Amino acid sequence: MSTLFDPVRAGDLQLANRIAMAPLTRNRSPNAVPQDIAATYYTQRASAGLLISEGTAISHQGQGYADVPGLYAPEQLTAWRKVTDAVHTDGGKIVTQLWHVGRVSHNALQPGGVAPVAPSAITANTRTVLIQDGVPTFVETSAPRALAASELPGIVHDYERAARHAVQSAGFDGVEIHAANGYLLDQFLKTGSNQRDDAYGGSIENRARLLLEVARAVAQAAGAGRTGIRLSPVTPANDVHDADPQPLFEYLMRELAPLGLAYVHVIEGATGGPRELEDRPFDYAALKAAYRKAGGEGAWMVNNGYDKVLAEQALAGGADLVAFGKAFISNPDLVRRLREDAPLNAWDKGTFYGGGAKGYTDYPALA
Repeated sequence: MSTLFDPVRAGDLQLANRIAMAPLTRNRSPNAVPQDIAATYYTQRASAGLLISEGTAISHQGQGYADVPGLYAPEQLTAWRKVTDAVHTDGGKIVTQLWHVGRVSHNALQPGGVAPVAPSAITANTRTVLIQDGVPTFVETSAPRALAASELPGIVHDYERAARHAVQSAGFDGVEIHAANGYLLDQFLKTGSNQRDDAYGGSIENRARLLLEVARAVAQAAGAGRTGIRLSPVTPANDVHDADPQPLFEYLMRELAPLGLAYVHVIEGATGGPRELEDRPFDYAALKAAYRKAGGEGAWMVNNGYDKVLAEQALAGGADLVAFGKAFISNPDLVRRLREDAPLNAWDKGTFYGGGAKGYTDYPALA
């Protein structure tokens, strides 16, 4: 039986172990440019089989939170290159998460102070982060405007360009398409946020259209074997829901399977919350079976509330990779701690979003 510490292949990526660091928003990139300290942060955690960067905006329009990084300006790519070079020097592998937040944004974060964009003009009942008087502050999201169909090829192009920049200029080993947690692609997928009556709304096929167009474009730009995708079928994060997610996501699996992606990253249950939701039952085994039956060979990554025991059970049940989130914030040497059954550092929630080294690069490793 495979263990967490056995090597595994995910598409073109040969990984030293089956432990992934989940993408973790840290709000420490003023003007959307990663700082030098980010290289320290990621390198401290480079013993993970795969590092997935914090969500990284594909465009200024895609920004939804203050001080999160981007992939759309030369200075951002140069800064990211310092991070990836440092990780590679330490023997790690790192992919970037391609992010467009859609309606989960605020006018103050948008170019020219305009409204955020969405599939439909429905305000998300959630909050974002602005820096007010130097302090990260949660505020309600702004009312969005609905994207015109004529704008959607431009969105696809932004994803494609960011993916190409990520691997060719910024030095990432690959990319992960963020299609989860109530952000733009997830908004198009789900009935609660997509009430369009054109070719991108209504039927399952129509609601999945934009995500599939993005996946094909990104796989072409970065290489399919270096492209992953993140999905969250039933999370209520950022006020998103679908009336019937099982057939929607099984359709998506059948359409993604022929692309030859490196991995599929699935958030089980509510992001950062319960793994089972009474009002939103979902069959994850059937989801994976639909992918495999359609010929999908990418590694299967599971995520949400995993500890070592649950992770080993997931591997025994057929998962290939397990993503750990907050535990990696406070335990830069999490792989070693799991291997040795060592105690874990507690995290400081007050330093999750924004700030400097405190709660970012100052957590101790084992002696």
